[in-house]
Amino acid sequence: MARLIEMGCRMAMLPTFAGREEWRSILIAAQSHRHPLSDRRVNEAEVINELMLNLENPSSIASCLKSARNNGRNVRSAITQEMWEALNDGWGRLSNIDGVSVQRDLPSLLDWVKQHSSVFRGAAETGMIRDDGYNFLRIGGALERADMTLRLLDIKYYVLLPEIDKIGGGRDHHQWTSILHALSATRAYQWVYRGDFSPWRIADFLVLNRSFPRSVNFCYQQLGHFLSLLHNGSGYSDHCYDIAQEMISKMAEVGMGEIFRDGLHEFIVDAIAHTDRLNSAISHSYYFEPSHAVNY
Repeated sequence: MARLIEMGCRMAMLPTFAGREEWRSILIAAQSHRHPLSDRRVNEAEVINELMLNLENPSSIASCLKSARNNGRNVRSAITQEMWEALNDGWGRLSNIDGVSVQRDLPSLLDWVKQHSSVFRGAAETGMIRDDGYNFLRIGGALERADMTLRLLDIKYYVLLPEIDKIGGGRDHHQWTSILHALSATRAYQWVYRGDFSPWRIADFLVLNRSFPRSVNFCYQQLGHFLSLLHNGSGYSDHCYDIAQEMISKMAEVGMGEIFRDGLHEFIVDAIAHTDRLNSAISHSYYFEPSHAVNY
């Protein structure tokens, strides 16, 4: 979510045309389009408050940190001290920040959120035992990354497609490279494509590349791997693995030329729906849904 807000800030700095609303596209990409803000013209302060501080929005950064801290407290003995401190310190800092402070210090706060998330992931990688808890943590991370990479790409469809500039012009180039920047993908992309910033290559890198950790394909490879470990170790249904494998097979068979020909937006919408379907299947199969909660 921090990366999504960061991209909104970068896009808002571009010269705009009358009636264009970059910040509404951020709300839509974050799936907050059902919020009352979406029924009227929105400004930067409102969107940032909605996506960063609003505890009634379950996808806001504050809500995510609060939920993560509560979940960490419930399994306190299963996570490392460093993981717990990252969760506790993160929630403690953000819970004491108001809208004025966010507006004033937004770039540094977004960097802090990304760095704090990296601290948590690093603590998990170096100190957490490789059991089902670790597998679920990695599955959740891969689901989140696949979903948000798709949403960042789809911002191009909603508002940021150039109305006057030709595709491939300077404005379009800046928009596509901004997606790379938001995903911390610029240097990795340059290593692969040596400065060719054509839209189809950027989309190919972020969707189909098997080596970049935030590409949709890489995330689904991870999902397939860790779901397989859960299945083999527990005897649970492999229904979730099959859903993940459907997307893995699809990305192995399709090329970016075909995706662009049939419509990148249409592919992204289908992929987001598939990711949501997988998320729901995991929640149901492994009793994460409230109606299936298990008392220990």
